[in-house]
Amino acid sequence: MSDTENGSAPVGRRERKKAATRQAIADAALRLFLERGYDDVGIREIAEAADVSTTTLFKHFPVKEALVFDEEADREAHLLAAVRERPKGQSIPAALREHALHSRMATAGGDARFTAYLDLVNSTPALRDYSQGMWLRHTAALAQAIAEESSRPADDPACTALAHFVLEAPRAARGHDDLRQAITVAFDLLENGWRALAPGE
Repeated sequence: MSDTENGSAPVGRRERKKAATRQAIADAALRLFLERGYDDVGIREIAEAADVSTTTLFKHFPVKEALVFDEEADREAHLLAAVRERPKGQSIPAALREHALHSRMATAGGDARFTAYLDLVNSTPALRDYSQGMWLRHTAALAQAIAEESSRPADDPACTALAHFVLEAPRAARGHDDLRQAITVAFDLLENGWRALAPGE
């Protein structure tokens, strides 16, 4: 008997439905947050706007802050790809600097909705803290990729330190008038320190 005949949807269809529900919740949350501010929107309102129950909402997003960050797995994949797929001859810190500049900054002529999203995160303490905590959870995976690409031991503390500092650099640059310049200076420091450890990279 097929999945359809026995009353259950095929796995692919179930997964697509779950993904669609998750996206609808995230979209509704972001729309309301941008319209009224993060602190002035409740979970029940978001669930109603997405046409789901609060129980369903919490199955997809365990805490309110997570509603704003629904692409964590993709973020880590892009981060690791910056290291593993960098152009021949480009150093690891340089590759990660380019990734940071690309992913953490909205250009002057960029997407207005993305700019509004960044403004929401940067102006909301709870979201700033959650974002940084989420970002730092990628430290172990990034350290492993750095170790593999630089032929260093998997538990090399230098790789862990570089990964941690790379992920902290955008926050260290926050508040400066020229964010691009501040991020670049931070990565220049990492680049010069890394050269002493991996001069042949």
